[in-house]
Amino acid sequence: MVFSRSNQRGFTLLELLVVMVIIGLLAGYVAPRYFAQVGKSEVKATRAQIDAFEKSLEAYRLDVGKYPTTEQGLAALMTAPAGTPNWQGPYLKKSVPPDPWKNPYQYRQPGEHGDFDIYSFGRDGKPGGQKEDADIGNW
Repeated sequence: MVFSRSNQRGFTLLELLVVMVIIGLLAGYVAPRYFAQVGKSEVKATRAQIDAFEKSLEAYRLDVGKYPTTEQGLAALMTAPAGTPNWQGPYLKKSVPPDPWKNPYQYRQPGEHGDFDIYSFGRDGKPGGQKEDADIGNW
């Protein structure tokens, strides 16, 4: 049996290369825009969590009469620190989560920017930074 070239079907190497180049160009155009949106959503989630911590800390202060110390930290919202007889918690539904980059939130009382500071060091986990690496706080 002899096969003629006109009966064979399939793609040539050149056609496959053209399709791969087109897919690569589309990925190069779409991927940066997608990942920029992911970074923005992580920052928004961090701000929302910090806001929830602020409200919980206010409820804690109303019950106890003062904010938790820096040493007690945000854990005081879940378990009663020693010497707090008016504690009515827990003040959060779940334990204190890490920030979206899996780093712990920072808490300081008294704060440099107010009665207390709650903040995340951002994506890089270090103080300072630019854009998504910048610190995000309640100030």
